[in-house]
Amino acid sequence: MTVSSAPSTAPFDLVLAGGTVFDAATGASRVADIAVAGDRVARIATGLAGEGRQVIDCTGQYVLPGLVEAHTHIFADVSKVGAPPDEAHLHRGVVAAADAGTVGASTFAAFDKYVVRSARMRLVSFLNVSVLGLIDFRFGELLHPETLVAEDALAVAAAHPEVVRGFKIRLSEDVVGSQWRPLLKRSLALAAEAGLPLMIHIGETPEPLPVILDMLRPGDVVAHCYTGKPYGILADGKVLPEVYAARERGVLFESAHGRSNLSFDVARPAIAEGFLPDVITSDTSARNWRGPVFDLVTSMAKLRALGMTMEQIVPRVTLAPARLLGLTAEGYGTLVEGGPAHVTVLEDTAETILPDAAGNEISATRLEPSLVLLAGQQVPTVPWRGSPAA
Repeated sequence: MTVSSAPSTAPFDLVLAGGTVFDAATGASRVADIAVAGDRVARIATGLAGEGRQVIDCTGQYVLPGLVEAHTHIFADVSKVGAPPDEAHLHRGVVAAADAGTVGASTFAAFDKYVVRSARMRLVSFLNVSVLGLIDFRFGELLHPETLVAEDALAVAAAHPEVVRGFKIRLSEDVVGSQWRPLLKRSLALAAEAGLPLMIHIGETPEPLPVILDMLRPGDVVAHCYTGKPYGILADGKVLPEVYAARERGVLFESAHGRSNLSFDVARPAIAEGFLPDVITSDTSARNWRGPVFDLVTSMAKLRALGMTMEQIVPRVTLAPARLLGLTAEGYGTLVEGGPAHVTVLEDTAETILPDAAGNEISATRLEPSLVLLAGQQVPTVPWRGSPAA
């Protein structure tokens, strides 16, 4: 990436010149310059390179709104699955993220004080319906159904609307046992009372997916839509009609790679059939941020290798998750004149053999963040954690 300087009288602090700039709503792209003044995007046009006090040549690179991650686990040093948010996400191109159920009502105060308020990036939460949250994967947080205390979850959501943007329940049998149906009903009821979506973790659920989908409301979110575990979205290699019916009702599906969920054997035929995730997520955690997940941009590269285009991918890592998390009013998910200068510049790098959750491999051209701006300020990037230098 070439950096040059212009006279101090130039009107803009920074110009990102000649990159392929994506529209977050449509995925359409064009070659243009991005001019930044202070913490805002001042202009998006061509021919601005001579008007920046600092000019960065982005030719041949993808210029996106700052990436938004809607499913991660970031309660580091408390939960065994929690990764540090700035290190795991911000320095890899993500400017806003949602913790997906690591935190419960009984641990929220610490999460808010020590994680949300101390991170540079914008953080929100899908609060676990269990007051325990996800402290340790070895012990299901809802095996004792009494840990779902609706009044505690509702009280935290009401007191912290700037952080709590939904609720999370894991429906794997080792988490809910035989009580999945009453627990799901109670979770849906508390989410409805709060006026917030419920995120449902699928994979190894006690009953087939259509039974669960039939209970969900518009705006609820199915995590791990490409899971290879029992009771996923496919039957005989085709997406279940009940999955399409749920999407028609407004249920959302997100990809959530995770250590044990993304299956190339599920994602490939689903994508070929045209069933794309509404939101692309990584499900990064302390268990997988050094592999097989690594980060959101690596998940993007895997889905591109499986058949999605950049035009399809970009809205699903910017505007769509920002809408889901209620962050569009704060300017996340878009790149517009007058909006905040949250920008992620990605470049294609080496062809790399990448694994899915089962260890199956695919050759993919990796994406790397070459530049990250958070409110106009350059954020240091770190190398891919699968590289020899990591």
